[in-house]
Amino acid sequence: MSVSFTRRSSRAVLGAAAALVLATSACSSGSPDSKTDESGASATKSAQAVSSSSDVSIFVVGGKSDDPFWSRVKRGVDDAAKVVKSDGGKVVFLGPQNYDNLGPDAAKLIDNAVTQGATAVIGPDWVPEAEDAAFQRVVDKGIPLWIYNAGGIDAADKLGAINYIGSDEYVAGKAGGEYFGEHGSKNVICVNTLPGAANTEARCKGVADGIQGKGGKSTQLALPSSQFGNPTAVAQGIKAALLKNKSVDGVITISAGDANAAASGIQQGGVTDSVALGTFDLDETQLDRIKKGTQLFCIDQQPYMQGYLAVSMANSYLRYGLNLPQRPLLTGPAIIDAANVDSAITGAEAGVR
Repeated sequence: MSVSFTRRSSRAVLGAAAALVLATSACSSGSPDSKTDESGASATKSAQAVSSSSDVSIFVVGGKSDDPFWSRVKRGVDDAAKVVKSDGGKVVFLGPQNYDNLGPDAAKLIDNAVTQGATAVIGPDWVPEAEDAAFQRVVDKGIPLWIYNAGGIDAADKLGAINYIGSDEYVAGKAGGEYFGEHGSKNVICVNTLPGAANTEARCKGVADGIQGKGGKSTQLALPSSQFGNPTAVAQGIKAALLKNKSVDGVITISAGDANAAASGIQQGGVTDSVALGTFDLDETQLDRIKKGTQLFCIDQQPYMQGYLAVSMANSYLRYGLNLPQRPLLTGPAIIDAANVDSAITGAEAGVR
């Protein structure tokens, strides 16, 4: 995926993804679970609907309920769940209390979903070495599995999942690194407050590769996961890094909350005029800074659509044997900058961006 694609209005991406879901209820081929491999050949996987609508029990593993990013994912889950519930099924969202022990805690939630009678499981493959055994237990029991948000299609293939729904984290990072390079940055730090997680590591690697292609460099600033969501600690960590290395002219964070802390750290370090700020994900504060010209960009993976599409796809598969040939089903990345920030603000005001 090229950077030129990521800079399109994200409304186009949103519309395309929604159209794909609508298509599952409008038509199916003689082989609804066909998928295309890298050689272009079609592979067919048998899909069987459950015996009745009341048997649909979709369990979604996600992040903390008070995490702004995951609240948007859950908004999508909840909206898609309305259709499931109207026909007698149910959707259950499970999240950890904190991110201190992310992988093992997620594995426990996956096992809990199976124990509670899930007929479909949807989950992010944040930490494969901790979660994959639990995901494998899902598949071994014949329960359809979807990977979303983290892990990518490689994880879905490895685990035997039906599909992956979300952004390609490496591609998103590379787009961000290229964008920094195109706008004059030469030395960027990627602040990772969830070090070791597959998706955040892929983001920072992508940033490094992207800016390298533009003649710059990027290094990772790994902060303890216990500091995730702690704005004071993150701000101080970033400030210290900037004061230690005066050549840094760009900072990118793995979350919108961390970006707010980064803005504070940049200001405290007295380098507002010389250090550009970017972030993965967004909130109203990021958009306001972009509008005012005090933040360069943010990378949107459209979390609402991740939750909405994943539940909609699972429901259609369980009840009707329907599946999409698009594999993976990408919800991003879309770079939001001064050129398209107004449309993103409209989505944020509606509670879905």
